[in-house]
Amino acid sequence: MARVREKTDVSLDDPMLVEGLPGVGLVGKIATDLLVDQFDMEYVASIDADGIPRVAIYDEGNRGIEPPVRIYADEERDLLALQSDVPVSRTAAVDFADSVTNWLTDVDATPLYLSGLPIEDQTPDEIPDIYGVATGNAATLLDENDIPTPPERGVVGGPTGALLNRAGETHLDAVGLVVESDPQFPDPAAANQLLTNGIEPITGVDVNTDELVDRAEEIREQKEKLAQRMQQASEEESSQAQPMRMFQ
Repeated sequence: MARVREKTDVSLDDPMLVEGLPGVGLVGKIATDLLVDQFDMEYVASIDADGIPRVAIYDEGNRGIEPPVRIYADEERDLLALQSDVPVSRTAAVDFADSVTNWLTDVDATPLYLSGLPIEDQTPDEIPDIYGVATGNAATLLDENDIPTPPERGVVGGPTGALLNRAGETHLDAVGLVVESDPQFPDPAAANQLLTNGIEPITGVDVNTDELVDRAEEIREQKEKLAQRMQQASEEESSQAQPMRMFQ
């Protein structure tokens, strides 16, 4: 059984939530980690589920510990962030999606779900493409910000796919952003694309992404261990998008 454990009350007005579950290229996690750090967002809730490892997260210069899946808030910007330091097991994906969706409905939040689309032969200087899908009435957010529709049929898998699926079932307004990304290594360039041309215009929040550009190599190295853990997990446990071509 999954549930959201609220740690403190927050006052928000039609907030947007940015989801950062680990997945292909760690694009969602890199983007969400930047938001949490840059805006010094407040830890307001955690998420428990049978398929989430019972581990304790500690940080530099701090003696406290935190659960692995957390929700942060920024009241000034009406912004929420779902930050995870572990992959969510496929066995927990349905309950996880149900619990998160119910909580988002209760707080009247619009989620932005993030997924990487593995691209094998992308050159370092090539700008990743970004696409958008939506449930409920959220397609207007994509149209207003000129975010393209997908160029081909595809599927979003893992817990992010379960979240989008549940949003569709409940008619929750939700955006799914898919960005081309490195299939094997953390991809700060793809995360930068998500922030600059997806998250920033949709949320109306100004994000300084210079750090992602200046520290791209360092960020890749810092996230490498997590990427290795994700590679050891099954494809169903990794949030990712992939094409569904009729002929391969």
